[in-house]
This record gives sequence, structure tokens and C-alpha cells, in this order.
Amino acid sequence: MRVVIVDDDKLVCIALKTILEADKEISVVDMGYDGNEAIELYKKHRPDILLMDIRMPAMSGLEAGEIILKEDKNARILFLTTFSDNEYIVKALKMGAKGYIIKQNFESIVPSLKAVYIGHSVFGEDIVTKIPSLIGSSKKADLSRFGITSRELSIITLVAEGLSNKEIASKLYLSEGTVRNSLSTILQKLMLRDRTQLAIFYYKNR
Repeated sequence: MRVVIVDDDKLVCIALKTILEADKEISVVDMGYDGNEAIELYKKHRPDILLMDIRMPAMSGLEAGEIILKEDKNARILFLTTFSDNEYIVKALKMGAKGYIIKQNFESIVPSLKAVYIGHSVFGEDIVTKIPSLIGSSKKADLSRFGITSRELSIITLVAEGLSNKEIASKLYLSEGTVRNSLSTILQKLMLRDRTQLAIFYYKNR
């Protein structure tokens, strides 16, 4: 896995490089220190993952991420920041970033990179719980264009609100087994892997 690191703190870059390259599956191909360099390094290396800070001089990580994703919608960008700022989370989610994790949880960095590499979206649990209140409204999404039925939409909505299968079953007067089977069908239809990806998909398509 080829990774580019971008952070305005050079010591953080060096520390991250050391942490990542302790894993034999990861190679840090370059490092940059602001959003402009992030764009240049992404074009130069086309890394598997761009691991990038948000608050940086000249150009922020969010601004750089938007530019990169406009040019390459398949870019895998994982934001690593000390700030769980609500506005940042919403922007990262809407632009199509593959993840948003907090620097303090350094033990989660390598597992998060590996999850993004195989196609998962990684938003820390503390981030995911904020999403409904940040993006939510009383209006339901219309997912019929994805082949989603009204009952499936009800299940998806409750998943996005953080309810368990048991709680969803109680609210919709269904058996827990029916909810579990419906979720499997929904994930297959939308080509998603888990509940977190489903919640993110829901809020992106509102």
C-alpha cells in the first residue's frame, strides 16, 4: 500500500512515517506540508491513500481534497486531524472522503488505512454518532432510484439514526430476523459492506 502523508507539522509527518512503515504492507512514498503540496504529490504519485491533515497554511486539507476528488473521483483520502469540528466532518463526508479519524487515536491509524485500502469508509465511532444531528432533517431520503423499497428505506433511516436491529424491529413491528435479512439485501443492492457505510450512504444521498 502506497501512502502520501500531508501535515503542516514536519515532526508529525516523521512520526507518522515511522508508525506506518513499521507495518511491512505500507510504504510512505512522499510527504508534504500544505494543501498545495498535497495536490502536487497526489498527481505525481497517485498513491493508494492520501493521509492528510485538515488545518494547514496556504490551503487546507479540505480545499485540497475537493480539488483532488474533482479530478479523480476514485481518490482515497483519509483525513487525520486533532479537530472533530462539526463543519469539517460534514464537508469531509459530502466531498467523498474515505475517512475522518482523530490523531489522538494513533493506534487506529494503521487499521484505518488498511480498511480504506480494501474499500471501507472509516469514520471514528465518535464521528459517526454526530452525523445524524449534523446533516439530519425531518425529510427522508428518496432512494428508489437505487431499487430501495419504502420498508427498506425505513430500515436504512433507523440504521442511520444509530438504532440496533432489535430496536428497529420494535419500531417497525418486524422480527429481528426480518430486519437482519433485509439489511443483508439492502447492503447487496447498494454494494456496501457494513452499517457504517450504509449510514454514510444515506446522508450523502439526502
